[in-house]
Amino acid sequence: MSEHNVRAITVNQIGYPAGGRKIALFTGGVHKYRVLDAGTGVSVFSGETSAALADKSSGANVHAGDFSAVTAPGRYFIEAENGTGSAEFVIGERPYGELQKGLLKAFYFYRCGAELSGEYAGPWGHAACHLAEGTVIGQPGVKLDSSGGWHDAGDYGKYSGPGAKAVADLLLAFEWYPAAFSDAFTLPESDGKTPDVLLECKVELDWLFKMQETVSGGVYHKLTTAGFPGLDVMPEDDTGELFFSPVSAAATGDFAGVMAMAARVYKPWDGEYAARCLGAAESAWRWLELHTEEPGFTNPPEITTGEYGDNVDHDERFWAAAELYRTTGEEVYHQAVQTLARQLFPKFALGWADMGGYGTLAYLLTGKEQTDEGLYRTLQEGLLEEADRLVAVSEQDGYRISLREEDYIWGSNMLVMNNAMLLLAAERFSGNLSYADCALDHLHYLLGRNVLDISYVTGYGDRPVRHPHHRPSVGDGVEEPVPGLVSGGPDRGLHDEYVREHLEGRPAAQCFADHELSYSTNEVTIYWNSPAVFVAARFNGETGR
Repeated sequence: MSEHNVRAITVNQIGYPAGGRKIALFTGGVHKYRVLDAGTGVSVFSGETSAALADKSSGANVHAGDFSAVTAPGRYFIEAENGTGSAEFVIGERPYGELQKGLLKAFYFYRCGAELSGEYAGPWGHAACHLAEGTVIGQPGVKLDSSGGWHDAGDYGKYSGPGAKAVADLLLAFEWYPAAFSDAFTLPESDGKTPDVLLECKVELDWLFKMQETVSGGVYHKLTTAGFPGLDVMPEDDTGELFFSPVSAAATGDFAGVMAMAARVYKPWDGEYAARCLGAAESAWRWLELHTEEPGFTNPPEITTGEYGDNVDHDERFWAAAELYRTTGEEVYHQAVQTLARQLFPKFALGWADMGGYGTLAYLLTGKEQTDEGLYRTLQEGLLEEADRLVAVSEQDGYRISLREEDYIWGSNMLVMNNAMLLLAAERFSGNLSYADCALDHLHYLLGRNVLDISYVTGYGDRPVRHPHHRPSVGDGVEEPVPGLVSGGPDRGLHDEYVREHLEGRPAAQCFADHELSYSTNEVTIYWNSPAVFVAARFNGETGR
């Protein structure tokens, strides 16, 4: 695009699959536009946008320009007759290959307890951190090895439930779209045999083992310092005392679910490790059976780090039972699934608090032959109904995503990607490719086809987030942030001081600030990255459609 053009046309700043639907979004009046080859400036397509859709969430009148007819691989940009333009983008068979690698490599950058070296980390390396033993709250004098795993977010806490959700997304992505993980992105552990995604997940699983009480099988809720360090503190300089917060039912259920899943996925690669995962899952399940009425988790008085409180644990228990049944085939777990399914909790949610969707997926993936016909049908129909609801919302939205105005909450981009995951599950269980088209619209939004014309992934796209609320990115002295991190996205609640001062009165989808002080819109976390990996893998590992 020539420099004098004003950017008023939004596109996926990475690109579009050659054989799929390609839509750019314009604001203002109806536009005639051209698609131009970025190298030669030659026009390859001309068209006119659709009538306006008044989009309340973004505060914009949005027009769509469909250029699906352009299928030749290459680099392009769009120009309207009024001189406005778009970012450059690629059309190709699998345009999200590098993006997926970057989203997955982010987990390496989240690693705790290990030196990140220049060879693998580039300029974003740092020394090993958080190697001290942690104190177990409520057990005076008891200290345990706490090292390893992934930092959760922009801070250095490590949390069992959110960690389990992140691993579950990655293992599901590998299970469903293995071809997307055939390329190594080079880790210190890469051996040319085991896929890198399994090597990276093992980092977190190995830490999760340390979160399980040896005798009881219960799982500590989290491991953090008493409070958050300053925003420019590098991980190796965060030397406050570490504390294991008490066991919770939610953390134990999540642990059982992800370990049972890991036992199944790792078995072809490492039978001994798979058996260890299954034993840990069964031990956690025994704890759950002995603690049927547990209070929800709240922070101990001396701890002020992220609580991840969760007062309902039926969903985590449901996931645990479904994964254990899928992995072992033992009827005791099947009975537990059927009993828990009668409880009231969201059966199709994929968030760190509402994990019921993972139980539903595990049960459906077990197959009709091994499951109760009525429950299988109820869960499958419910899943498709929820997907249809998401499609209907997307069709009414100017930027073609399934968020209503009230859904622009803290971490709205997690909802965007979780909803895309659910749509891809609907594709899998129905065979209807239109669900995948809607899921891809959500990826387009994340990568720049939004009212702010910003890619919410650091280091990817023409205008990526550059100032995330992420301590290593702030404190490392490197101008560019750690790449491949998914930002939280617009939050209409304006939950931090910076956005309250600067964004008051903005439409919901514009309540975002690319500023390191805006923790409620611009923080990053492992469980916002993980569903993005899943969605990118679908469009790398299938037809690319």
